[in-house]
Amino acid sequence: MAAPQIPAAAKKRIRELRELINRHNHLYYVLDSPEISDHEFDRLLRELSNLEAKYPSLVTPDSPTQRVGAAPLEEFSTVRHSVPMLSLSNAQNEAELADWMRQVEPADHFTVTPKMDGSAIELIYENGTFTRGSTRGDGFVGEDVTSNLRTIRMLPLSLRTPKGGLPEYLEARGEAYMEKQEFAALNRQRQEDGLEVFANPRNAAAGSLRQLDPRVTAARPLRIALYEIGTVRGRTFTSHSEILDFLADCGLKTVDRPEICRGLDQVLQACRHLEQTREEFPYEIDGAVVKVNSLELQRTLGIRSRSPRYAVAYKFAPVQETTRLLDIKVQVGRTGTLTPVAILDPVRVGGVTVSHATLHNQDEVRRKDVRVGDWVIVQRAGDVIPEIVAPVKSKRNGSEKPFNMPKKCPVCRSPVERPPGEVVARCTDIACPAQIEGHLEHFAAKGAMDIDGLGPKLVHQLVENDLIKDPADLYYLSHEKLSDLERMADKSARNLLNALDRSKSRPLDRIIFALGMRHVGDHVASVLADYFGNIDALADASLEELESVEEVGPVVAASVRTFFDNPDNRRVIDKLRKAGVEFPATEKKAATPLADKVFVFTGTLSSISRSEAESLVKNLGGRASSSVSSKTDFVVRGENPGSKHQKAVDLGVRIITEGEFLKLVGKG
Repeated sequence: MAAPQIPAAAKKRIRELRELINRHNHLYYVLDSPEISDHEFDRLLRELSNLEAKYPSLVTPDSPTQRVGAAPLEEFSTVRHSVPMLSLSNAQNEAELADWMRQVEPADHFTVTPKMDGSAIELIYENGTFTRGSTRGDGFVGEDVTSNLRTIRMLPLSLRTPKGGLPEYLEARGEAYMEKQEFAALNRQRQEDGLEVFANPRNAAAGSLRQLDPRVTAARPLRIALYEIGTVRGRTFTSHSEILDFLADCGLKTVDRPEICRGLDQVLQACRHLEQTREEFPYEIDGAVVKVNSLELQRTLGIRSRSPRYAVAYKFAPVQETTRLLDIKVQVGRTGTLTPVAILDPVRVGGVTVSHATLHNQDEVRRKDVRVGDWVIVQRAGDVIPEIVAPVKSKRNGSEKPFNMPKKCPVCRSPVERPPGEVVARCTDIACPAQIEGHLEHFAAKGAMDIDGLGPKLVHQLVENDLIKDPADLYYLSHEKLSDLERMADKSARNLLNALDRSKSRPLDRIIFALGMRHVGDHVASVLADYFGNIDALADASLEELESVEEVGPVVAASVRTFFDNPDNRRVIDKLRKAGVEFPATEKKAATPLADKVFVFTGTLSSISRSEAESLVKNLGGRASSSVSSKTDFVVRGENPGSKHQKAVDLGVRIITEGEFLKLVGKG
């Protein structure tokens, strides 16, 4: 049977949308000059996604919709660089820089560019299409991170055609990095989530590139900037500055503020200017890269074993100062995290007056051995909030006091707990004033109680006007109370009250999720609802009983037990009941062919996608897991299986082929 004809209008519109989206990506991420709103951009992307879903044969690897679509990897494959990605030798001061310039004579023209503090990458384009990307690795062999790099919107999946045409093969090299503000926001979120914070943007960029699941990378604020090439076929160049211009003409973001300098005086002036203005850059720079501009002279000068002779990194002095640590205060975040913050004798660091510095968590304070009264070294490196590098122990006089995390929340005086395996301490009270807004926003979210109209601004107003102290108070709001709020019209008040009334009959799993227990996402909430059947059975379950539930390990079990052991949380549940929230019991699901069976897939399936296979398992009452354990019932082996196959062998888990799996699910 012949394939259905695809309308010419659909093909044309898909081409137009791809060109439009690529153009606006370039304007936004590379030129920093957007022409349309985020909403309008999303509308274009949705239109393209819908058309490609309707006509899947028109989907191409370089379509803007294909940035996040790869399945998680089990491990990275390696890539051998055709030309080694060498590191640079350093010049620590102007005298060493002058000495290097004498060694590269007769070179007299140089490029000076900022030395970005990121993670080195290589991008391969064939006939203008991005085909592979890798890390620097040891300079000779890197890791294939193509799927992760594709998620970076600043990276064009297809190049613009520059003057003179596109080369048939191009290796573009540069840096993956994070801007300081975005890095700070990422660290704040990780702290709220109880995760280790990144030490600096470079580590964050490198770690984000090396995620086995591209969806994790996509959620990180990675950017790229290019500054050189490896192998290129189909174009020739005579200078490094010509290469930078060419990369920019191709639509690639290149390193900022390149300068062409002649002689030592101009090079020194350019380096000094970069050092004086380093704080103006949105990302971290720790020096300047000085490179011989002539490619012919570069080839003549050659390379050493690990670094080129034709380039050097002029290093800037670190932005650090010494001051007195006056006190350590504890702040409570919107999800209950307790964060120690250093109160400093104000000091100028990198052109900014600093009076506070983050200490992240109790372990960090102990590791650095920071005490109240210490003289400390402070730096502003990769974070809007400065950090303490180390105490100056030689200045101690014995009056300094060690810091200990309080046992009770400094805001509400509820017990503080540090769950096993986590680095942060938390307030355990759902009604803590410091975190109530965050709890309310989560409680009202679509996947939870789905209270239409209750957004962050209204939540803030309700808390600020002392109308809400816990989620249950929402159901005691009246039309009269709401009408007193700013910009709350009569119709808006009625709509909110109706939405609250509708939310009283949500299923049990949605209510469990809405309560905001640590580590209990929507899926785990569903597992708990199915297993225990009602909220009282869950609330009274012992730690051992919780741990016996499939998919509920020690960490989740401890979190659930901690939540229900807090009398204030029990009080909120009682208030919800009295307000009419139903907490309906769940019905036990009928027996299914794969009831309670756990499947793990490894390798590539040939006749069905992994997501389709996992859906089949779920529909038949089983569960698809991403890791092999003693609780796994079947490991389905596809082509080129990874480490999960060996683990299954080691644990004695039953391994079946794709064909055996299809027979098991009635598709063979």
